[in-house]
Amino acid sequence: MKVLVVDDQRVNRTLPAVLLRQQGCEVLEAESGEDALRLIDSHGFQAILLDVSMPGISGTELCRQLRSRPEFGGVRIIAYTAHAMPGEREDILSAGFDDILIKPINRQVLLAALRLPA
Repeated sequence: MKVLVVDDQRVNRTLPAVLLRQQGCEVLEAESGEDALRLIDSHGFQAILLDVSMPGISGTELCRQLRSRPEFGGVRIIAYTAHAMPGEREDILSAGFDDILIKPINRQVLLAALRLPA
């Protein structure tokens, strides 16, 4: 599986990237929504782990943009956030995310969200 991990904080990209590589995934990283768009258009990702709160294009806006394009209908897009109150969860999911991971994550919840075997 090819996965894109997008977060403006390098430390927040490191853990999921390491865990996914250990699982045999090909992982690319982006530090902004703009960087993610450049990579997305040139690679065939099956999943995107996307920080919700980033400067510039937010993860929520990027998810909405991707979901408006038919070719991304089958891509698993997971929100990756440090906070999600009940009302925020609904807003996040309504943007088109398939699931939400709350930081810090662990291997089991990451693999479950991406529907990978543990």
